[in-house]
Amino acid sequence: MTRRNRPVAHLMCVLGMGLSACASVAPRTVPTLQSFTLGYDTAVTAALQTELEAIDASLRARYGMTPEQTAVGVLDLEHLRLAMLHPDRIEYAASVPKVGILLAYFHLHPEAATQLDAKTRKELGLMAKASSNEMATRFSRELGLKQIQSVLDAYGFYDKDHGGGLWVGKHYGESGERYGDPLGDNSHGATIRQLLRYFLLLEQGKLESPAASRTMREIFESPDIPHDDIKFVKGLSGRDVRLIRKWGSWEDWLHDSAVVTGPGRRYILAALTHHPKGDAYLEELARAVDDLMGRD
Repeated sequence: MTRRNRPVAHLMCVLGMGLSACASVAPRTVPTLQSFTLGYDTAVTAALQTELEAIDASLRARYGMTPEQTAVGVLDLEHLRLAMLHPDRIEYAASVPKVGILLAYFHLHPEAATQLDAKTRKELGLMAKASSNEMATRFSRELGLKQIQSVLDAYGFYDKDHGGGLWVGKHYGESGERYGDPLGDNSHGATIRQLLRYFLLLEQGKLESPAASRTMREIFESPDIPHDDIKFVKGLSGRDVRLIRKWGSWEDWLHDSAVVTGPGRRYILAALTHHPKGDAYLEELARAVDDLMGRD
């Protein structure tokens, strides 16, 4: 076939045989981290899914937990592999949705991306890293609960037609103003998919802007504020890894979510538990998943 006839042949292929028969003509697009999206139709990676299911089943058996008491997700940022268990089942999320207050602050104060004063930076760090209810309430009152949720809704972090998501409907540590989420009437809620997606967008520089994402990440890091040595942090203690994370605890609702970076691995891990042994589960889960990520 001459070079001149190739476009004609391709057109005949499309018209006569259908697009699917000509798929080999188009180059295969390999997603990069920047182009990767986590939607409701994003497929899990079969091998990683099998591994995560086995880890979860083993830990649940050890601690006497049912499938209804755990939800887990891991997104490998190096190789774009995904695995999730119960990703769209909303749970009462305790302090985890404080990540939504942080995002709303930068959305409603766009100048903060590059002009954040030291005092506010420290207070946001106390909210995001040390999980201060006092600081969370200070900012949620300043911003307004409905305004915070409107920002989360605009990003698609809550969708009542797909299991819910991130929800901030109450000031932390106070009674009074309250808006329950439409699906579970949670004052604070989260799903695994939307937690993974939040940290994915943060790592991609797509929360508000690259500059805002970078400043938010610095707030999660806040080197002058120590990590609470519980859950994922306790489980990964002594390992050559760095974390930015948001944990939550209230009664038997015990959760953690983090971006974990170490030699040869970088991944997002999120887990929501509703069981008295939830913290022990989270510690063991972090070690098992980190072993898996390091091995792979």
